[in-house]
Amino acid sequence: MSEHDTGPGEWPTVRVPVEPVQAVMEADALDAAARHSGLAVRGPLFGVAAQDQDAGRRWQVTVEVTHGCPQQARDALNSLFWFRAKDEAKSRQERRALLAAVARLEKEPVDELTVLGTRYRVVRAEEYAAVDSRGGIETPRPTDPEPLTPDWSPAARGPLVDDGLALDPDAPLSPLQAAERVALRPLAYSGTRFPAPVLADSARAVESHPDVLLMPAAFLIVERTEDGPWSPGSGLQATAHDARRTLDFALTWMEPRLRGLIPHDADRTVDARRPPAGTTDEAATALKAFAKAADRLRAGRCDEVEAHGTIYRIARSRRLLRWGPDGPEGPRPSDTSAHTPTALHPPLDEDGAVRFDRSPDDDPAS
Repeated sequence: MSEHDTGPGEWPTVRVPVEPVQAVMEADALDAAARHSGLAVRGPLFGVAAQDQDAGRRWQVTVEVTHGCPQQARDALNSLFWFRAKDEAKSRQERRALLAAVARLEKEPVDELTVLGTRYRVVRAEEYAAVDSRGGIETPRPTDPEPLTPDWSPAARGPLVDDGLALDPDAPLSPLQAAERVALRPLAYSGTRFPAPVLADSARAVESHPDVLLMPAAFLIVERTEDGPWSPGSGLQATAHDARRTLDFALTWMEPRLRGLIPHDADRTVDARRPPAGTTDEAATALKAFAKAADRLRAGRCDEVEAHGTIYRIARSRRLLRWGPDGPEGPRPSDTSAHTPTALHPPLDEDGAVRFDRSPDDDPAS
């Protein structure tokens, strides 16, 4: 622990927004808080954050905090180190250090390690969404970032979630951000649907990591049928438009194939807007419903459509990191993974050459 990590720190500076854009965003957030005063907690997500020796209390996200279990985040860190060793290492010594970390991650469920002077930690965030009095999940806000010219091509790539994100518990806050942080500090699981170890770990985390840091909003598709509960229909996206583009593709390309309206072996350019030759009248009618819903998405900032009895909504997802004297919270004992550590890539030698003739157990860094 460094001298900068001896306690949770003083309360960050609270600044009333005076710049016009920031003032509008603060007003937008206030309106949203009035409309959506409840919370729906989905559960934990995991990623990796790094801290340089001279960074004080700041950490930097190096693996996006979107993974469903700790081992997925460890695997992503394994790949990060492996490709750095292969493509970026400037010396044999640097490559050995990176490959030694890869070797550990292939065999141990390690949640923190130091490589070349930088601390890497698997971090745990709580994903939640704001909901209204009827259980409706919050949709994107008018001030959430949107591209000037929306690109609806399936090959388009928007910004990555958490790309370059700094985690700074001392960064200045607006009044509403400060109020939200205070309100969420005591957040913990409750109720009979959670096993006792999960409840105990959640209560313990409030004491061991008493502060919270709010991460930028992300966006995803949620869906429900009739009066059923909302369920996630996609992973997190960095912008609402990226989530809408994902939904457009799902409605016009994926769903028609899953429902047998378009053959699985049809040309990849065939979709609900461009049905294949020989489509039956019944299938054509069903495809038109999907295409109509997708066209509504393209008509403007539309965040909810319906097709074939299913309601699709673009939801605004929030994540919070619990923060303690030594930085962001890591995985809890009750957090489980669906798989164990394993080798993900072929061995590298000290010069960065891939050795397909050796097994990972023969890697000199192991």
